[in-house]
Amino acid sequence: MENQNQLQVSNTGQPNKGTNFFKTCFNGLNTLSGVGILSMPYALSQGGWLSLILLLVIAMLCWYTGLLLQRCMDGHPLIKSYTDIGEVAFGYKGRAMIAILMYLELYLVAVEFLILEGDNLEKLFPNMNIKIAAFQIGGKRGFVLLSALVILPTTWLRSMGALAYVSVGGVLAPIILIGCILWVGQVDGVGFHERGQLVNWGGVPTTFSLFTFCYCGHAVFPTLRTSMQDKSQFYKVLLVCFVISTMTYGSIAITGYVMFGDDLNSQITLNLPSKKISTKIAIYTTLINPFTKYAVIITPIANAIEHTKLFNNSKAISILIRTTIVVSTVLVAIFIPFFGYVMAFIGAFLSVAVTLLLPCLCYLKINKAARQFGLELMIIIGILLIGSFICVVGTFTSVKQIVNHL
Repeated sequence: MENQNQLQVSNTGQPNKGTNFFKTCFNGLNTLSGVGILSMPYALSQGGWLSLILLLVIAMLCWYTGLLLQRCMDGHPLIKSYTDIGEVAFGYKGRAMIAILMYLELYLVAVEFLILEGDNLEKLFPNMNIKIAAFQIGGKRGFVLLSALVILPTTWLRSMGALAYVSVGGVLAPIILIGCILWVGQVDGVGFHERGQLVNWGGVPTTFSLFTFCYCGHAVFPTLRTSMQDKSQFYKVLLVCFVISTMTYGSIAITGYVMFGDDLNSQITLNLPSKKISTKIAIYTTLINPFTKYAVIITPIANAIEHTKLFNNSKAISILIRTTIVVSTVLVAIFIPFFGYVMAFIGAFLSVAVTLLLPCLCYLKINKAARQFGLELMIIIGILLIGSFICVVGTFTSVKQIVNHL
């Protein structure tokens, strides 16, 4: 067994052409633009208008911790990924801890995809029942199962190159979604007349958690930096990605809140008028994301299992492992079908750890100069305190909401 402090990365010495600035920005935006955008209006309705300040604060904190990850990599050229950073900072245990948190987050996002499919398909076909042999399954559960059966073959692809062709369809989904929502408000008669609340203190923990979920791209940031032609420009990439993402999130949050007020569902598509063409386009666009990204999401989990000593990495074993993962996510989605609450749990417990807490802890461990008293240390301690508060209060609130609705 190799020394736990030795990075398991190859260094061929060959020059890496890498990706340019604009392509890296696109990849970063694609990383940050996920299903969380559907819950932005709901998050704003939970906290009230003043919670827009929280959106800006969380965006700035997550941008700063992204910079900390870059600084961790600057002095260690062999670092290629987030798990490498964990290993440099805390040895093998640090690598394992970060990997477990990342894989658990990916797993629950896959569950969220299935819940999203069930919710939106039920809105399109409210009275449809699915028959399997002698069993009749209706509503969300039936659509969750049907969606999983359609998605399953895409998970058997072991090549990330092949999966890239599957995932390309999800790139334009957020833009089309925003256009449809604006159309519903302006043309289809819903209007923008709701005033909402100034602040709702009871909903602030949920708002915190959902906002944090939307900025959980840190697991990918080190990989994006590694792929760049000019790695010194990565801080600009982060700035562009966070500014554009925050403008997008803020726009859809404000638009949805003035359209539906405090009656917002956990996904804004569920509030749109059922029989309008714009609603159907929005929902069909929303449904693209799970079908195009589910396999990409679970592939790192499957690869981690397949590459252990317990398995021989054969095609049959790979299919069995991936099918088992899909079946398990179906069961979780059926028994805990609460999109907003599950997302809040991911945001509070996992996203806060990966996005706010661990970058600070790894940076302090790797960079001894950062432990000296000064402005930087005060900022990092502030982030750790805020992150810990969100983690404890947000996790408690989301778990309580899930239990109360079981």
